[in-house]
Amino acid sequence: MMGACLLLFVGAWAVVRLFSMPVAIGMCVVAMVIPPVAAMVANRRGPEDRWWDDPSGDPQSDEWWDELDGRRRRDR
Repeated sequence: MMGACLLLFVGAWAVVRLFSMPVAIGMCVVAMVIPPVAAMVANRRGPEDRWWDDPSGDPQSDEWWDELDGRRRRDR
């Protein structure tokens, strides 16, 4: 995706601007949108990824969150 972004940007100002400035600007706008889209696609999590259930490493905090979520009941 980043290669396409660079190709659009360089092509817009090296070649296309000689023929049509609005098309060159449009190509740059498209090139500008590609990096955020690439970041969202790369960082997307699947429906089976339950990263919020990972323990934090702090036993007291993990126990407190488990109790709030109703996953583990504390016996007293």
